[in-house]
Amino acid sequence: MSASGLPFDDFRDLLRNLPGPDSAAVAAARARDGQLTKPPGALGRLEEIAFWLAAWTGRPPAVTRPLVAIFAGNHGVTAQGVTPFPSSVTAQMVENFAAGGAAINQICVAYDLGLKVFDLALEYPTGDITQEAALSERDCAATMAFGMEAVAGGTDLLCIGEMGIGNTTIAAAINLALYGGTAAEWVGPGTGAEGEILARKIAAVEKAVALNRGHLSDPLEVLRRLGGREIAAMAGAILAARMQKIPVIIDGYVATSAAAILKAANPAALDHCLIGHVSAEPGHMKAIDRLGKTPLLALGMRLGEGTGAALAAGIVKAAAACHSGMATFAQAGVSNKDRSD
Repeated sequence: MSASGLPFDDFRDLLRNLPGPDSAAVAAARARDGQLTKPPGALGRLEEIAFWLAAWTGRPPAVTRPLVAIFAGNHGVTAQGVTPFPSSVTAQMVENFAAGGAAINQICVAYDLGLKVFDLALEYPTGDITQEAALSERDCAATMAFGMEAVAGGTDLLCIGEMGIGNTTIAAAINLALYGGTAAEWVGPGTGAEGEILARKIAAVEKAVALNRGHLSDPLEVLRRLGGREIAAMAGAILAARMQKIPVIIDGYVATSAAAILKAANPAALDHCLIGHVSAEPGHMKAIDRLGKTPLLALGMRLGEGTGAALAAGIVKAAAACHSGMATFAQAGVSNKDRSD
């Protein structure tokens, strides 16, 4: 533990001392790319993805053990009537994941991705953020540590997803706290909120951010006061991946809010991350822009549970396969462009 012994101190130390990219691995990847049987830049963003893999794994681009990690949590703010679904649906969907019946299960099968689902004390919802902090510092730090441990096991591409009734309310509150604006700009339908439910959702976000106004200059305080267990665990998993040289694909609006906490703490904290897709949630593209990222896909999805990140993993796998599997001009006996002029 660090000198003061406060729960967040170790995370602050990690965020101040993040490892950077492997420049030698990137140089080697660029050199090979220049010899592949294609015009320079012909594969567009796939080439940049291959270099990104090299930068953050420290080896030639490859994806051999991809993993989708879904973190599930419940939220006290649902007592404010911000969602048309009861909190019991979170546990029911976790059971559906385990039984193989969800969309994410089918995508993982289609793209040969591993899947792990983490139930984060679903029987104990976080505090209602309109009335109190979601978590104590100790509980938030412990949940981040759990998220860090969840990525153990040798994966080389991590896709981050979530499940939690009420958590688009939480994501909107985090974005409002970090970036300002109005609650209405950040609040969207989530699982189908409209009319009075949507109005209650906007009001809840306004009230929660106003309640905590004096504590929002510290990103980790934003996380514990306005976040949730799945948000904290995803932040921990993204941070652990950085320390372990694992590239990350971030899913939708809720997963992006977890990433935003880290970015606010250190502008370089998400350099090892891609955004898998832009969801249909209205605030998601605005949040992605604040992170300085460009999503890989735009399919109008808003399901969560890692589905957009998992689909994007197929693109990342293809980028690695093109880089490693294509023949060079010399190997294929194909004439390269004239370099004499």
